[in-house]
Amino acid sequence: MFKYVVAISILLVFNKAQSQNLYSVSFGQKSNPAIVFLHGGPGYNCSNFEVTTAANLAQGGFYVIVYDRRGEGRSTSLKAKFTFDEIFSDLQDLYKQYGIEKAILMGHSFGGMVATLFAEKYPEKTIAVVLVGAPVALQETFKTIIQTCKTIYTSKNDDLGLSYLEQLEQMDSESLEYSSSCFYHAMKNGFYTPKVIPDEAKKIYTLFKSDSTLIKYASVMSIEAPKGFWRNEAYTSINLTNNIESLVQKKIPVFGLYGKSDGLYSSTQIEALEKLLGSKNLLYFEDCSHNVFIDQQTKFINAIKEWVK
Repeated sequence: MFKYVVAISILLVFNKAQSQNLYSVSFGQKSNPAIVFLHGGPGYNCSNFEVTTAANLAQGGFYVIVYDRRGEGRSTSLKAKFTFDEIFSDLQDLYKQYGIEKAILMGHSFGGMVATLFAEKYPEKTIAVVLVGAPVALQETFKTIIQTCKTIYTSKNDDLGLSYLEQLEQMDSESLEYSSSCFYHAMKNGFYTPKVIPDEAKKIYTLFKSDSTLIKYASVMSIEAPKGFWRNEAYTSINLTNNIESLVQKKIPVFGLYGKSDGLYSSTQIEALEKLLGSKNLLYFEDCSHNVFIDQQTKFINAIKEWVK
């Protein structure tokens, strides 16, 4: 089912906007249900989803809009305050730009926080929220990272690694230095990569070595955005449990797509989220890590079609 091509077919409408506005691209027919993809970070961009998945998802019957947040990715030329209110204002402008009234908010990683908070504030603009490898509480994620790394370092008799973790645990857990260190250890220990990469995903990952957009932007992270969101929003200490409960009470559907090889989340965290969303609204994929839309793309797209089309 995977179309190993990102070129837009004659059945797909393609719109790219970049100049005075945020960098944004749309895929698909405007008459289809709209999906707005909110990328991870802070400090990243939408290139990995844009190149590998957006067109294929649009072919499933959606109008897919992706963009780089103000001050991030290909929108770095725009002055940014790095606040949620600024993101919400930009999102409303994006709705107007693409002529949509309501959308499915698809939030990957940090983008899941954005999706949840926007939907809670603007339920009238929200069809559903889809959390893709997104944290509910980063403090719990940090604990998971440290505990798993301890197990790994202990099994390897890595005294230096254990020493680093011991120092890390003495730090302020809400500080930016603490979160950055946790994510460093997560990356060092392969938390973002499936233990077994499916054949479909292997083909997609080859794009990261051949596609010019991915080569240029996929590994680009800015420090200004995490600094700004930490300073202005204390994002490392946010817990979305009550916000998600609020959405459920407002009858806004909330769905979750996570990978069992994603080292950022323990099975206990996923079980707690499943209780919030309901068992039918959460899928936990084998052979899948943080980039759910790449690692299990066909299952990812089929789930979206079943849930919200």
